[in-house]
Amino acid sequence: MKIMVVGGGGREHAIIKKIKQSPLAEEIFVLPGNAGMKNDATCVDIGAKDLDGIVAFAKENKIDYAIVAPDDPLVLGAVDRLNEIGIPCFGPKENAAIIEGSKIFSKNLMKKYNIPTAKYEVFTDMDAALKYLENETYPTVIKADGLALGKGVVIAMNKEEATEAIHSMMEDRMFGDSGSRVVIEEFLTGPEVSVLAFTDGNTVIPMISSMDHKRALDNDMGLNTGGMGTIAPNPYYTKDIAAICMKDIFLPTINAMNEEGRTFKGCLYFGLMITPKGPKVIEYNCRFGDPETQVVLPLLESDLLEVMMACTNGTLDKTEVKFSDNSACCVIMASGGYPKSYKSGFEITVSDGMTADIYFAGAKDSDGKLVTAGGRVLGVTAVEKDLAFAIDKAYENVKKVNFEGAHYRKDIGKRAMAASAN
Repeated sequence: MKIMVVGGGGREHAIIKKIKQSPLAEEIFVLPGNAGMKNDATCVDIGAKDLDGIVAFAKENKIDYAIVAPDDPLVLGAVDRLNEIGIPCFGPKENAAIIEGSKIFSKNLMKKYNIPTAKYEVFTDMDAALKYLENETYPTVIKADGLALGKGVVIAMNKEEATEAIHSMMEDRMFGDSGSRVVIEEFLTGPEVSVLAFTDGNTVIPMISSMDHKRALDNDMGLNTGGMGTIAPNPYYTKDIAAICMKDIFLPTINAMNEEGRTFKGCLYFGLMITPKGPKVIEYNCRFGDPETQVVLPLLESDLLEVMMACTNGTLDKTEVKFSDNSACCVIMASGGYPKSYKSGFEITVSDGMTADIYFAGAKDSDGKLVTAGGRVLGVTAVEKDLAFAIDKAYENVKKVNFEGAHYRKDIGKRAMAASAN
């Protein structure tokens, strides 16, 4: 089969490395990909949001199956467009991708169908939002309604920070039209858990749980980022919690989307908070998380391409989805200064003897050399029998990757190890 993967980051590289293992995958194209992926797939210089270009390429090259990985093309309707020319896809259609495309839609869905989440209010008028802040308790959470590269959420510790966030989103349009409407919601406490789930619109099969590390600096300090590292499985996600989530969150969400005429097929990401009152949904994503994918998929023992096609075809209940009992750790190496301003164009070198996988995100070719080309440059993922060994192995291999100004957290997995010890 000829496979087309839409996207260009570490998540897509992890997907490609896994589907390469399938005997069904004869040729893999990635649009646009990046230079770090060139040994695993053919990179095609067509942007992930260029739906016309994506459709034309798929048609001309007789693509058999497409995997649309990032949020933007899914929300824009890439799957619908490809389906129109007869190409089956992994990923939700536009009317289902709204579960991530609009936080207001997802919050209203949860309220309507009694899916546990934080209390919230929606605002389209800045003055009304600012007035609401006067009687709010802090911390409070302020979210831009639409897509914002994973950065459209502010945890305001006081009224001043909340006011600044409202002005930035609604007046200064820091996130463009995504901030024209905002959600102000209750601040929840407890450990966070990411759970990705395969679904064909009826059956839901959760993958191994994971723990993301969003802050730029050690000890969860610094600015919010797209993710500085992950571990899997997440020790806070016990069997009892998993059973509650399936009964109260996962199945009700899929059923709610069906009731709304928005059947969801693909990977549905559940961002959860394990509160003192039980698990609650912080957010939904309509796709694999990044960098959660980089620790979850290496633990998948089943044929990923077969599982994806089962999601598309509605046969997930007849398909084996098996994960290993190992643990994984991914450390993201970023450009110095990320998530603020940073310089690119520095050569990336990898020493001999790597015993971990590298998933490239921000890399390009420059005169035959691989150089940095983004904030998050790459992720180093190690898999071992237990988490402590996986963490040690990941950091041993991080030392073998070099580029000027490389920045990475030194404490990925520290919280998980502490939780496991209790």
